[in-house]
Amino acid sequence: MLSVLLVGILVVMLWDPTNAARSIHRRLSSKELVGNRPQMGWNSWNHFGCNIDENIIRGTADAMVSTGLSKIGYEYVNIDDCWGELNRDSQGNMVAKASAFPSGIKALADYVHSKGLKLGIYSDAGSNTCSKTMPGSLGYEEHDAQTFVSWGIDYLKYDNCYNGGINPQDRYPKMSDALSKIDRPIFYSMCEWGDQNPAIWAPKIANSWRTTGDIQDSWESITANADQNDKWAAYAGPSGWNDPDMLEVGNGNMTSVEYQSHFSIWALMKAPLLIGCDIRSATPVTLEILSNSEVINVNQDPLGVQGKKVGEQGDLEVWAGPLSNNEVAVILWNRSGSQASITAKWVDIGLPSDAAVKARDLWVHSYLPSTLQSNLTSTVDSHACKMYVLTPSSGY
Repeated sequence: MLSVLLVGILVVMLWDPTNAARSIHRRLSSKELVGNRPQMGWNSWNHFGCNIDENIIRGTADAMVSTGLSKIGYEYVNIDDCWGELNRDSQGNMVAKASAFPSGIKALADYVHSKGLKLGIYSDAGSNTCSKTMPGSLGYEEHDAQTFVSWGIDYLKYDNCYNGGINPQDRYPKMSDALSKIDRPIFYSMCEWGDQNPAIWAPKIANSWRTTGDIQDSWESITANADQNDKWAAYAGPSGWNDPDMLEVGNGNMTSVEYQSHFSIWALMKAPLLIGCDIRSATPVTLEILSNSEVINVNQDPLGVQGKKVGEQGDLEVWAGPLSNNEVAVILWNRSGSQASITAKWVDIGLPSDAAVKARDLWVHSYLPSTLQSNLTSTVDSHACKMYVLTPSSGY
């Protein structure tokens, strides 16, 4: 085991020394209990907003199993904002909204756990949540952490609204400390919106941190969030991940080609893969995108190095990142309005210029017929991408 760890660390160091140092730090921290790989699951906000109830959550858990999503790694069923009453009870406890969650959160957690899944919940490092329909956890960190563990919560998304102007570097560590004191591993997902560059300071306290504002179901939003997240690639690694926000795949305002690009780039960036559509009624095309196990394997690769943009000519881009077993994941991404040819050069993606390489197309699910040397070129449609795993025929 030690030799495997050392080999992994060496490869990361060759790709990016800063990433290696931070990754080692996280492996030695208590946060290694969760988050060794980017989180996968579902979140209610992108599709439902505040219109949630326990039947939606139960139905989503059922669908995650019946569609086979749970078998390929999706495990968290996360309730976002608006699940609670406006006020705490007389003991200071957060209370589930009686009209929407009459059975209570504990019963809901028991149901989700019975499906082999995990339940996530939402709060805020402020006086109220962003909807202002329920209290935040600022000043109640230990109290609320105890409540969450008593309910059987497995994941906390922690937002940034109504924060009173208090520095996030003062507010977010308090919940991290509270979670570290409880007898249950809870994935800690900071939603600080990237305001004060959390990638620099959050790896010590959280399992993931938002690097961007809220995503929208539009081409402009996913490309902007990808670029913003890319700036912080060096800071991500096992137990601590950059988060460009949840997936919009299947919500209907983009084409299937654009959703495929969205999913591919998120996977390469080692971003959380949190489904944001209604999977109870997801189309076969949506499920095909979300269920591509070869793309998911890139996201969940144990080396844990975030892929990044390594070349661009206008709106024609090459993104790449190292994988375990000396492989490299590559995306040719056409962000322009017309079909174009894109080339990935070995020198740009971390391969020797003379390496002989087999290329597997992860969306076609087959190898290219010829061994490649020095570069990979392909014609890519507008707003589409092609995603490959490159395997050198000999070590490098």
